[in-house]
Amino acid sequence: MPEYGPRPVERELPTEEARDLLALARDLAQREVEPAAAEGERTGTFPRETFALLSRSGLLGLPYPEEYGGGGQPHEVYLQVLEELAAARLTVGLGTSVHSLACHGLAHFGTKEQRAEHLPAMLGGELLGAYCLSEPASGSDAAALRTRAVRDGDDWLLSGTKAWITHAGIADFYTVLARTGEDGPRGITAFLVPGDAEGLSAAPPERKMGLNGSPTAQLHLDGVRVPDSRRLGEVGQGFSVALSSLDGGRLGIAACAIGVAQAAMDEALAYTAGREQFGRPISDFQGLRFMLADMGTQIEAGRALYLAAARRHDAGQPFSRQAAMAKLFCTDAAMRVTTDAVQLLGGYGYTADFSAERSMREAKVLQIVEGTNQIQRMVIARHLAGPESSR
Repeated sequence: MPEYGPRPVERELPTEEARDLLALARDLAQREVEPAAAEGERTGTFPRETFALLSRSGLLGLPYPEEYGGGGQPHEVYLQVLEELAAARLTVGLGTSVHSLACHGLAHFGTKEQRAEHLPAMLGGELLGAYCLSEPASGSDAAALRTRAVRDGDDWLLSGTKAWITHAGIADFYTVLARTGEDGPRGITAFLVPGDAEGLSAAPPERKMGLNGSPTAQLHLDGVRVPDSRRLGEVGQGFSVALSSLDGGRLGIAACAIGVAQAAMDEALAYTAGREQFGRPISDFQGLRFMLADMGTQIEAGRALYLAAARRHDAGQPFSRQAAMAKLFCTDAAMRVTTDAVQLLGGYGYTADFSAERSMREAKVLQIVEGTNQIQRMVIARHLAGPESSR
């Protein structure tokens, strides 16, 4: 089985500090993440100690301000770190992205007092977050959520069920979207809920085809009491919080997808260079070389697309359309690349002795999370052609 190692990827990094951060992320991925990945996914073991190490190393809060314990790094840098982590183990890369998503509401919509009180521990205190928008019935129709928050003096009582929650049951805090008013997007408010809140419980984790080390479960809220001081943004502003968070989250998924694809191609390259048939390496055969060329092209194109969207974000320019495009293209590319990697390894690609089969199973979920790729196409089309006609 080929060893994981530094990959011949030309990185576009703006500063020496950014280059050092990426070198740190790659070193941690090689030493701490990848060696335990196969066994951890086989046994469904969540690597909590790895996230604690990432927190101590300053890698869990990269895109957030230094004054609150973050790394103060642009998304252009943060996303490339995510790619490195996901290449070693998607559970870690995706978990880092989800944690960042859970911090977004407080960082961008919280008051100065809220940020000072909670953000340092969330970014550098070895805490882990989860983001709670989806529900069993609403699915991709986020504006139709039914979890309700009712005012009770200086507190809110939250009741309902969230679905498909990464880190459910193990997170230290949850960013929860709940209905506080009328139906539709204007009646939703965001809350920061402690992981040990009374009335909060998680169902048994879902049984998934991949990403087994990352727990995904329903989260039940049974009259969970949350003080108004933990409300994020104004009452009724929650849908804006959600949409703002999702744009960045989609770029995180895009970066993770390219990491998974790159790791699969690296394994295919190592295997085809070392496997001989008819007296020469199978990487000499034109049919296989063309497959490798297509894989590399899709990876490079996907990386360029997510980085272009990240630079728009960093420049303060609108990037919703570009984020949807990056999520769509990169995750579809990851599915194609990992499928081809399995094919290139032949029968070995279908066994658990090589990571290509795991990469293929894990790539599938990236086409679903943070809005399915069908939803991404709807978002992109609306940006290009305008809203659908009501006729």
